[in-house]
Amino acid sequence: MKFRRTFWLERLEEAWKERSVVWLTGVRRSGKTTLCQSLENVEYFDCELPRVRQQIEDPESFLESLQGKRVVLDEVHRLLNPSELLKIAADHYPHVKIVATGSSTLTASAKFRDTLTGRKRTIWLTPMMSRDLSDFRRGKLEHRLLFGGLPSFFLEQSIPERAFQEWIDAFWAKDIQELFRLERRASFQRFFELLMIQSGGIFEASSFAAPCEISRTTVTNYLHALEATHVVQIVRPYTKRRAHEIIAAPRVYAFDTGFISYYRGWHAIRADDLGALWEHYVLNEMIARLDTVEIRYWRDKRGHEVDFVIPRRGLPPIAVECKWSSRSFDGQSMSAFQRAYPEAQCCVVAHDVSRRFTRKDQGGCVEFMSLEDLVESLEKK
Repeated sequence: MKFRRTFWLERLEEAWKERSVVWLTGVRRSGKTTLCQSLENVEYFDCELPRVRQQIEDPESFLESLQGKRVVLDEVHRLLNPSELLKIAADHYPHVKIVATGSSTLTASAKFRDTLTGRKRTIWLTPMMSRDLSDFRRGKLEHRLLFGGLPSFFLEQSIPERAFQEWIDAFWAKDIQELFRLERRASFQRFFELLMIQSGGIFEASSFAAPCEISRTTVTNYLHALEATHVVQIVRPYTKRRAHEIIAAPRVYAFDTGFISYYRGWHAIRADDLGALWEHYVLNEMIARLDTVEIRYWRDKRGHEVDFVIPRRGLPPIAVECKWSSRSFDGQSMSAFQRAYPEAQCCVVAHDVSRRFTRKDQGGCVEFMSLEDLVESLEKK
């Protein structure tokens, strides 16, 4: 059964109003193909097929035949020179509306000799977010957290353990090998597994070198490949370089709660697990809804930590703490942040808050709100 992901369809239509070429990126099986096939009045080309690649060998003739049409070029990186085709389309065939899909950033592939700066609009299709859950009309949020946000995984009735392993095998063979040609599959998969298990923690390359039997430099290369393919999100510190602040060490988040649960061996979610998975879900929602927003975290050397900080040019930052239950909020870390940044707007986004309210906490004001309230307020900034 196919579902129309209305939020993303609307975003694609809006993107076409800005640019004639749209780059739709997202991890393997995030639903790029199904989404594109849900668009109305499009011609679909699967670039994995040899006959399609032959058809596109002459870009000008190909584009000439599509004047005034809406076109999907799925897995466009399979073409010999995909950036040439998209550049010609943007510069000389603006009436051909193209959405091209791929599993990485354009800069990740050597085939993209031109990253099409100023010629394209980029959309990052994340794992399922709140609007998708409404469209799919099934399952509670807890199901989404345990099974993950890849649509085919989410729709399963029992945890698809084999599918998780098949995903990582295909990811290594079709994404990592084609884009980066990295070596030592066992080391790479061990690194991937450790990142899923430790997701959300502070990343130190040296701690991965020995367990994965690789050098610190190789750890850094592996992390770059995972970031470029959207498998991890690197969240760097928010700092004014004060002596008491962590200024360099990033936190690394896995792209999907289902993979975290799988690699941690969870077949059911305990109450203690919900907080960490909710934090990942909030991050996913902000990435999906806010598109280009910069997301940081804050930590001082006494161990006080704020989950996310949204910097704003010319405006005070917004600090965000994620709590499954508002009752579990401990204001010590937020108060430490408020002492360092008294002008900041501080909020707690909790699953059990339906109506926003404000609480004075240890000398500062903290606003409690739902995830929808948080994202809507950030969209207006």
